[in-house]
Amino acid sequence: MEKMWAGRFQKTLDKKADDFNSSIRFDCRMYAQDIKGSIAHAKMLAKQGILSCADVELIIGGLEGILQDIQTGKLLFDENAEDIHMFVEAELTKRIGDAGKRLHTARSRNDQVALDIRLYLRDKAEEVVALTENLVAVVVDKAEETADVIAPAYTHLQRAQPISFGHQLMAYAMMFLRDIGRIRDAVKRMNYSPLGSCALAGTTYPTDRNYVAELLGFDGVTKNSIDGVSDRDFCVELTSAFSILMMHLSRFSEEIILWSSWEFKFVELDDAYTTGSSIMPQKKNSDMAELVRGKTGRVYGDLTALLTMLKGLPLAYNKDMQEDKEATFDALDTVILCLEVFAPMVATMKVYAENTYKAAQKGFINATDLADYLAKKGMPFRTAYKIVGEIVAECIQKDCVLDTYPLEDYQKHSELFEQDLYKEIALETCVEKRNSEGGASPKSVREQTAYVRAELQK
Repeated sequence: MEKMWAGRFQKTLDKKADDFNSSIRFDCRMYAQDIKGSIAHAKMLAKQGILSCADVELIIGGLEGILQDIQTGKLLFDENAEDIHMFVEAELTKRIGDAGKRLHTARSRNDQVALDIRLYLRDKAEEVVALTENLVAVVVDKAEETADVIAPAYTHLQRAQPISFGHQLMAYAMMFLRDIGRIRDAVKRMNYSPLGSCALAGTTYPTDRNYVAELLGFDGVTKNSIDGVSDRDFCVELTSAFSILMMHLSRFSEEIILWSSWEFKFVELDDAYTTGSSIMPQKKNSDMAELVRGKTGRVYGDLTALLTMLKGLPLAYNKDMQEDKEATFDALDTVILCLEVFAPMVATMKVYAENTYKAAQKGFINATDLADYLAKKGMPFRTAYKIVGEIVAECIQKDCVLDTYPLEDYQKHSELFEQDLYKEIALETCVEKRNSEGGASPKSVREQTAYVRAELQK
């Protein structure tokens, strides 16, 4: 295939250099957006009288035919094409003749690719949002199922305080809600059309950039032609949002891996989302969660690649920027793959309430409530804190827990202790009384789930 830019050159491009330069193998996925942008551009050229209506009618018909043939598999991508833009233009010219050569009037591949990737990422970002919303709904359902399940919460991976298991799950629902907001915010900043910036300086033709932007569903046009072709902030911002989303998935994965181990046995993953061992027949491994945790580093790497590629580039377009797509597409594909597996894994996860309750009984996680019991009777909290610490130390020596520590021994530490302390430090009481907004009680968990469901409807 002859290069569109061949006129300036006396010899053909070296084969290895040609392969190195080509991007068709990864930017071909933007074919629909490339054709959509070209149709809008052609309509604008006709509206402005830059091209004849007859030529534009041929161009649009040809482009629509190419789109249909690619979608049905009748037309395959030519690996010898330099990129998706040149492939479509060459195929169009082959089909309709000289009219196809006029399509590129008043634009450059620089603004064309900037347009295509915005259109593509806008479409795919909505897919990620939809998958994340589905995951949030799954987590909310599971949180409601386990709102009355008592479990230990941890700090420093040490048992800390009793909570509803659903409360722990809702922490992730809140994280994923923020991820949705970040992605949508990034799309808002991205949703401006660069088409018409041309190579970098705009054009001498009387184009109507706002008309094209309106046809393509943009909120407006980029206001500086150099920035229009050299801006890839949106790739970085979206990949950053994907990285944070993956970080949240990874933290959730880590807890699921711990919870499903025999040392915890708080949950069991469905057989459909676990694997076995080639040598140890008893094993049931949480490989899907482990893979999500591992793939998080991959998305981080994509973000680092983008930032590093852009950090030293002079304005305006440089060939380095071809590297934006592979990194961004890889991050996007990885996030989608993880979300598609993660939601059903959580939905089918079984929670063992008896095991979470037994774990909550150990570790003196009602010690704060015991200190609060004394504080509510007038003792300074710091004094109460010290007394309870001494009682915990004695319990450890006597191999008992606060619930079974004798009242007479309590009263040796303070006369404020009475029989009612046992009800106050019961795990059920400890959890139910945490009714502060956003707290760990079953009532609060249900308030949180109602809030999140309402947010998903917006």
